[in-house]
Amino acid sequence: MRKIERDNTGLMRPGQNLVVAGYAGYAGTIAIVRQKREELLQWFTKGYLDRIMENEDGTLSGNLERWKALGATECEPAGEGGILSALWNLSGAYMTGIEFSLRQIPVKQETIEVCERYDLNPYRLYSDGCLLFVTDNGGEMVLALEREGIHAAVIGRVTEGIGRIIRHGESSGYLDRPAEDEIHKVL
Repeated sequence: MRKIERDNTGLMRPGQNLVVAGYAGYAGTIAIVRQKREELLQWFTKGYLDRIMENEDGTLSGNLERWKALGATECEPAGEGGILSALWNLSGAYMTGIEFSLRQIPVKQETIEVCERYDLNPYRLYSDGCLLFVTDNGGEMVLALEREGIHAAVIGRVTEGIGRIIRHGESSGYLDRPAEDEIHKVL
């Protein structure tokens, strides 16, 4: 996976919240349904696949200036490599730690079901249109995004040091370096 160069034009410091807007892996889900529709009809109804395509959300832009009014101090688009790649890249860009919960990351049920069919990790699936924000008050930012019609959730926080910790229920571990996007296993 190629390293994405970025300019740190915002602010990211320990104590801030991490917010995800949009849905992890949904752009990848749409691409898979578009390319593998006939194959997917073995497991899903035509109506179900049609609903996935009809529910295509508008792509959210990663332009930080647009989101500052809603409380963002930094923004990282999740695209190639999924939301986990975005978390890794943003943490690395600022050389700071993060702690987050997988269960809090917004993922549509349709993405989970399509990923199960192909043994894919939805958090490492192409996520264009999904954004990762850093903010001083995650709860307020989620409310502001929802007033704009954008689904969002607080998933964690920025921490001291450089550790990237994933919480999954009672267990925890470290975020792995980004790997090839899961979509390449199918398309």
